[in-house]
Amino acid sequence: MVNGLMGKKLGMIQVFDESRSLVPVTVVEVGPCGVVQIKEKNHDGYGAIQIGFQEVPERKMTKPQVGHLKKAGERRWRNLREFRSTGNAELGALITVDLFAKGDQVNVQGVSKGKGFQGVMKRHNYAGGPATHGSMFHRAPGAIGQCSYPSRVFKNKALPGQMGSKRITVKGLRIFDVRSEENILLVSGSIPGPVGGMVIVRKAG
Repeated sequence: MVNGLMGKKLGMIQVFDESRSLVPVTVVEVGPCGVVQIKEKNHDGYGAIQIGFQEVPERKMTKPQVGHLKKAGERRWRNLREFRSTGNAELGALITVDLFAKGDQVNVQGVSKGKGFQGVMKRHNYAGGPATHGSMFHRAPGAIGQCSYPSRVFKNKALPGQMGSKRITVKGLRIFDVRSEENILLVSGSIPGPVGGMVIVRKAG
């Protein structure tokens, strides 16, 4: 089988634990995911299982996509991802949220919210310059160059630029609860991405 599933972030809520403490959790709709392709080491060079998430009508897919998915049955999936194989799997089988259990440690991967082009104060937490007395230096990065040697700006200098919209993995989160009838996971803490964004939940370790 696989060591993780795809899901959709639904938002955050607060719940009480056994000690009546208030715990912030993220609600994630996980699965059901269908097994689309099984890759084997002797044929593909490595072992993996490709699964699909979120069913869509066939009319919304291209012919190559339909041809690829027809090998695994009649379901058509919007998102496809490969996961490490952890055992035998059957082509076309459905994998549900029951793959996880309450108390499991998981790593959640998603694409963070895009914040556009930002300056150094917002992007890199620069302090900025004096705000008054005509300093003319408020939110600028300051001097960044060198003298005659090496006469260039070093790589990886913290400068203004695109912020967010990057693949982020948050490790070591705990599953607070599993609601199988609703395909819901309650994951303690926050995970990357906007509401409605696709995430990948993998078992830690």
